[in-house]
Amino acid sequence: MKITDLGPRNGNHPRTFITLLFGTVLGFMFATFISSTTVRQPWLPEYYRQREPPSVVSDPHTGNELREASGPEQDVGQHAAHEEVHAHENASLAQQLEREVRILCWVMTNPSNHKKKALHVKRTWAGRCNKILFMSSVEDPLIDSVALPVSEGRNNLWAKTKAAFKYIYQHHLDDADWFLKADDDTYVIVENLRYMLYSYSPSHPIYFGCRFKPYVKQGYMSGGAGYVLSKEAVKRFVEDAIPNPICRQDGDGAEDVEMGKCMEAVKVLAGDSRDSVGRGRFFPFVPEHHLIPNHVDKDFWYLQYAYYKPDEGLDCCSDNAISFHYVSPNQMYVLDYLIYHLRPYGIVAHSQPLPKKLSLGDIVRVDDLGKTTTTTTKKSNQLHQHQRHKAANSHRGVAQAVDETRQDVTDPDTKANEPNT
Repeated sequence: MKITDLGPRNGNHPRTFITLLFGTVLGFMFATFISSTTVRQPWLPEYYRQREPPSVVSDPHTGNELREASGPEQDVGQHAAHEEVHAHENASLAQQLEREVRILCWVMTNPSNHKKKALHVKRTWAGRCNKILFMSSVEDPLIDSVALPVSEGRNNLWAKTKAAFKYIYQHHLDDADWFLKADDDTYVIVENLRYMLYSYSPSHPIYFGCRFKPYVKQGYMSGGAGYVLSKEAVKRFVEDAIPNPICRQDGDGAEDVEMGKCMEAVKVLAGDSRDSVGRGRFFPFVPEHHLIPNHVDKDFWYLQYAYYKPDEGLDCCSDNAISFHYVSPNQMYVLDYLIYHLRPYGIVAHSQPLPKKLSLGDIVRVDDLGKTTTTTTKKSNQLHQHQRHKAANSHRGVAQAVDETRQDVTDPDTKANEPNT
């Protein structure tokens, strides 16, 4: 074969090359046009309108996604008492406290949250209360809510709180010894609440929660973390505080601050809810917030508000923690599983001995010691000193001890501008 036989024939090679190049460019431009218009052109075939796979909001994989996840449509159920792990549990002490420390839990909610939040409270921790009430502005058989004669909205939370306690006073005062208020995004370990309250008599004028220090001389309890009133405290609040001009008479204001002012005005003590080593039990945020060191800046408002200096890491939280706030509906079920079902095999927990019963005079003096104590050694020394002088002071009546300790009442007209707690 001659080399010349491989050359162009009839002069067509340049024309063929140009045609091929033009077709390639035109095809690329058309493909680009198609891909850029598939989202907007309904006339294109289905396979041209294919989009990126949608994110599955019901399948969260991180804590941030869980925060906004809605709860399950159906109840997740329970593990049966006869199953392998639960069959070996001894709940006799918890059952004893359920009889001896009766708690009525009432949950602050609103119509838009009945199905979204309150229902999941009802399906998890609320069933462990001796009695549960959901306080709203409309009746709803889904959660058996009470329709209070108040308007909804953050500016009416104080009005709703007063109306709720008045309703309880009128209809359920004898159904319990202690009365817990919680939000519909608060999670509560009721057994630990009973354990803490065991030392106290419901006839003591006292209430407990996550104690904050501004606005009220003796401090006040965070609304979001939940707070619990003794029967005597409920009586004083409804009978003496609500009608008294010293308590805010309209429905506006920060609910937890106004409650704190009223409690102090009628000589209801702000109790110390920490455990025996000074770790907190009521928390205004999710566990992650309190457990992780340096989770927030040092100037974060909570660190300034806390009555007792918060610790970080595991020292933040008691092993008998009671409540956490801002818990999403899905996280309610997660906490329920981790607390009541998950067990590390071979580690058998034994309950601490029940604490001794305290007189009101004991409570007042121990609380005063706690205010000036900065170390365990100091606390021990002062407690021994208190015990040596206890006999000499025994002639002082309880009422006198309370009055001398709580003489001053914060100006009720002082308006708080605190964050949502």
